[in-house]
Amino acid sequence: MILGAPIAKGNTADIYLYNNKIVKVFNDYLPDSEAFYEASKQEYAFSCGLSVPKVYSVTKIGGKQAIIMEYIEGKTLADLYFENKEHAEYYLDISVDVQLKIHSIIPETIEPMVKKLHHQIEGAPILAKRQKSYLIEKLDSMIFETRLCHGDFHLFNLIMTDNKISIIDWVDSSAGDIHADIYRTYLLYSQLSLELAEMYLRLYCEKSGLLKSDVFQWAPIIAGARLFESVETESKDRLMAIINKYCP
Repeated sequence: MILGAPIAKGNTADIYLYNNKIVKVFNDYLPDSEAFYEASKQEYAFSCGLSVPKVYSVTKIGGKQAIIMEYIEGKTLADLYFENKEHAEYYLDISVDVQLKIHSIIPETIEPMVKKLHHQIEGAPILAKRQKSYLIEKLDSMIFETRLCHGDFHLFNLIMTDNKISIIDWVDSSAGDIHADIYRTYLLYSQLSLELAEMYLRLYCEKSGLLKSDVFQWAPIIAGARLFESVETESKDRLMAIINKYCP
């Protein structure tokens, strides 16, 4: 299989369009189970009735793990936003409706959010032992109703085709508290624009009746977990400032 040039590159994989299918080829430093792990989460979201690309197979290409899945033709809401920034609230409003639908699902067989966050906080190299202990203690004290959470929900992961929205990139999905999922989205948007982040949070709270203060209870936990990812475009100082604001 000769894939040609990738149409996109991510932190963990390259994305190709081949025979009208998407081929996601993972970096070879990842665990051998990575492709199956991600595909199973995407298949679970699909089984919940959400508009998600269908997974055709998990295979190996050139010795690397790969997922072959349905190609969704269209533009991401992020593309549309950057073309029409004056319509930011319109695109965010659409996205919030999609996220509310995800959050309405009571999940069964999917990774618990608490377990995932434990692993990330414990593995964040920049955090001191005292800070990790504080964040883990705060995490374990949170009480919530378990719902399906995307884990990386933003305009780049929503594709619009003929007024239908498809949701991609389910590797970070879990069963957990929607407030945590909302704050994660807020945190990602605030890296780009605080105005965009605040607009998103206002829309979600207006539509759901949730309180901003309850969402921000998750701020230090999600910021601490974000440090584990070591994303080049993310400021460690920014994340540490959030943690230090709460951590005594």
